Amino acid sequence: MAVDIKNLVAAINPKIYCVPEARKEVEKIAKEKGYLAAAEKAKLIDDTYMEFDEYNDKSVAYANPFKLIGFKAPVEKHSVYYDSFGEALEPVYFWLLDALQSDPRMNRIDKIVDNFMSSPGSGQFSELGQKATKMQEEAMKLLGSANTVLKSVLNIIYDLKEFKMRLKLYDKMKSNKSEEKSSAMISLKQLWLDTVDLKRGNTAIKAMAQQYQYVTLIDAFMAIQDLKDLNKDNSKGIDLNDRVKRILQQRFGEFQDWIGESERELRKRFEIEKLYLKSQVNSIKLYARWVKPYLKAAKSLEQKAFSGGSDKEANLRSALVTSFNTSLMELVLLGRGEYKPVEDVDKGDLPPMVLTAKKRTYYPMLLAELSFRTAPERTQQGGYGFRGKVELTFTSFAFNDDEIKIFKEEVEKDDLQDLFKVIEGVTDDSLAQIQTDIDDLLGDKKEEEKKEKKEEDSNPFSALLSLFKKEEKKEEKKEEKGPKKIEPDNEIEKVMRSQSIIKARQDCKKLYDNFKKAKGMAA
Repeated sequence: MAVDIKNLVAAINPKIYCVPEARKEVEKIAKEKGYLAAAEKAKLIDDTYMEFDEYNDKSVAYANPFKLIGFKAPVEKHSVYYDSFGEALEPVYFWLLDALQSDPRMNRIDKIVDNFMSSPGSGQFSELGQKATKMQEEAMKLLGSANTVLKSVLNIIYDLKEFKMRLKLYDKMKSNKSEEKSSAMISLKQLWLDTVDLKRGNTAIKAMAQQYQYVTLIDAFMAIQDLKDLNKDNSKGIDLNDRVKRILQQRFGEFQDWIGESERELRKRFEIEKLYLKSQVNSIKLYARWVKPYLKAAKSLEQKAFSGGSDKEANLRSALVTSFNTSLMELVLLGRGEYKPVEDVDKGDLPPMVLTAKKRTYYPMLLAELSFRTAPERTQQGGYGFRGKVELTFTSFAFNDDEIKIFKEEVEKDDLQDLFKVIEGVTDDSLAQIQTDIDDLLGDKKEEEKKEKKEEDSNPFSALLSLFKKEEKKEEKKEEKGPKKIEPDNEIEKVMRSQSIIKARQDCKKLYDNFKKAKGMAA
């Protein structure tokens, strides 16, 4: 991410986690531009010491949960440096991961940052660059194939629209309304003259009318509705000379045969083209699914700027000497537990009314940041081993349901998310522009709408339910405008957040002490 994770925490809830002098400005930016923009100005509040032995002592006044001690000291933060060129750094990361996963109070562990930079002269730089190029080439091949199929889809849609217009003429021919039937007949006659009869050359009806002065031939062909119209004994018969009648008898008979055959072939081809359209649309979606792993791998193999702002990045880059064999890595793990008020109720710290009160769920959060400065070494197995220095920073805080959701959304707005939008632009967005035509031609949407309408018609309360549906849509549209607003904590939720903060601080301190003990440091 371009911003420091800790500053994003301060931007999401500045009243608790941001330094006092920046709170008003951060709140204003978050409201107008969003939380990522606010995180650039936000700064996480400094750690305030809390003695947990005293807190657990019931004789101490501030041990009472309703004193909201957590708000006075909302953050626990510890840093430790581990520098050892004699042993690999991978065990440091996996020890931390195992420690978080083995904690019974941690329900979920997410890796939210994974960045690296290598010096240009290192072997790892060139090798990873080659791998990234290979992934990019494979991705571009698949994207090119997806674009080719998309062009095919557009051509099929154009053909199907033409077929559909033609089939409407055949449907009108079977209509009980004489006006529709007559109009369709004239249109089909014109189509037959232009596409079938014209291939006769000089003996075509239009050519004969122009070259051999059969001036009544075209009008007579358009006027007759049946071969009986050419019969002299018929009072409705058309007054024409015998030569013209003989030509019309031949050509109109052919036209009648053509109507039946062409309709059958056109309907058959229309159904085949529909199936082909469906397969091509599925092919585009399949290409999109295939290309995502290659693009994700290519993006992961790219060197990225480190989070935390330009100062931190500048300090890290100073360690990358061009000719040295050096790499810098940044990893961030986020552990999330769940505060259960029933435990405090059972201990007598909270009254039972807390369990039935309206409240959101609160989560003790633990942020573990690792910054590596290493010298990659080629192993016999073909990979790389890393030795050097690692800086670990442990930070604790507490979020509720709404804050967790926003935090996830903001973290996902990184370069990888923008990369997947490129895929959506090639596939999903492109298909969305022609989705109406696809639904109309394939008939899927119409069948769903008919099914829904049938279910509503059978429900005597459908009109009443539709009123609520409209209101829900309005509410959804209203929520989409601007950054999502987080409702402030109510009185019960304040107690729960305070308790969550304290439990998060305890977990943070415990993890820090355990790490130092595991590495033989004084705890």
